[in-house]
Amino acid sequence: MQIGQDTDTGFWIDNTVHRAFLRHDAQRQLDVFRQMLRADGGFNLPSWDGTPLPDAPQELHTTTRMVHSFALAKCFGFANCDAIIDAGMAYLWQAHRDTQHGGYLWSVARDGSPADASKLAYGHMFVLLAASTAKEAGHPDADRLLADVTQVLDTHFWEKAHGLYADEFNRDWTPFSTYRGMNANMHGVEAHLAAFEATGEARYLDRAGRIIDFFVHQMAPANGWRLPEHYTQDWSVDPAYAGNPMFRPAGTTPGHSMELGRLTLQHWDLAGRKGDTAPKAARRLILQAITDAWHPDGGFAYTLKDGQIDRPDRYWWPVTEAIGALAALVKLDRNPQDEALYRSFWQFAQSHLIDPDHGGWFPELDDAGKPAQHQFIGKPDIYHALQADLMPLIPHLSRAAASA
Repeated sequence: MQIGQDTDTGFWIDNTVHRAFLRHDAQRQLDVFRQMLRADGGFNLPSWDGTPLPDAPQELHTTTRMVHSFALAKCFGFANCDAIIDAGMAYLWQAHRDTQHGGYLWSVARDGSPADASKLAYGHMFVLLAASTAKEAGHPDADRLLADVTQVLDTHFWEKAHGLYADEFNRDWTPFSTYRGMNANMHGVEAHLAAFEATGEARYLDRAGRIIDFFVHQMAPANGWRLPEHYTQDWSVDPAYAGNPMFRPAGTTPGHSMELGRLTLQHWDLAGRKGDTAPKAARRLILQAITDAWHPDGGFAYTLKDGQIDRPDRYWWPVTEAIGALAALVKLDRNPQDEALYRSFWQFAQSHLIDPDHGGWFPELDDAGKPAQHQFIGKPDIYHALQADLMPLIPHLSRAAASA
């Protein structure tokens, strides 16, 4: 299907051909992941050809992202989303929720037993996101999930003195590290903005603002507009830290800068568009990441060290976040330079990442720009790419503004 009209002098987010492409790609993704619902209410992950991968423990971010993605699709008018939302909401409450100690287990084995009983802020932020989007989609169990995870975040993770969230605990809430990180807090902004849009409760918007203030308005300008990922217990930058190679790689992660830049614009929009500090900071954050990490032949390097490419691996999700960030910048100010970047990212995605045969996106590319399976097996996630399809369809920076 045609991605857009190259000769069009307008903006693709306004163009009927491009908007039809976005919905078409979203539908193909939904069709792939809809087939992953298991008989027990959990979810498999698809291989490249769409067949389920072998059994593995179900991680919290898989369950929550499926709920969020299909609830979001339902809000956009896509059909046949309820079975996934219902199953995911039940699995969160009955399998991931820890009835003994509270909170949500990171992963669950096929027999329902804990596979990894850690309590991670990263996973709990996605519970809040799933509950919020499910509420917008009208799910009857959304309020109880929203109330429960909000209480857990308040009680165990929120560090009021810093205005940020701690990262990780044992199952019984005893600490096992002093690590503090940007990734969980960045997704906390995302989840809290969704919760504000779903409930109108100012506490969610206020907390998102405190997190943004620390990372975007303090850390970014102090570090060349590249966001430090890793911190010590007192929230000092820990430049030597290297953890999980996917969730906590060493150095800085340009994809997160683009993601948080977009979320900064969303917060500014929801908070009443006061001043121009936030839009200017968001733009600098986004464009610095693009300048630093975009390969000459396309795709984003995964990590930087001291502003230079450290891990050149090309994954799908930074491209999707670049699309979302540039769509936000185009909505803010119809700038031809932003439009050129937006189009180039979509053209790269169509040429290298979107599976033309089976639907969905390939998660990584090799040095020749061909799909590869080094870090990831199959197609591990719908969330990033589906949002890349759906966010440009919103006429405003936030859905709440669109419905006001």
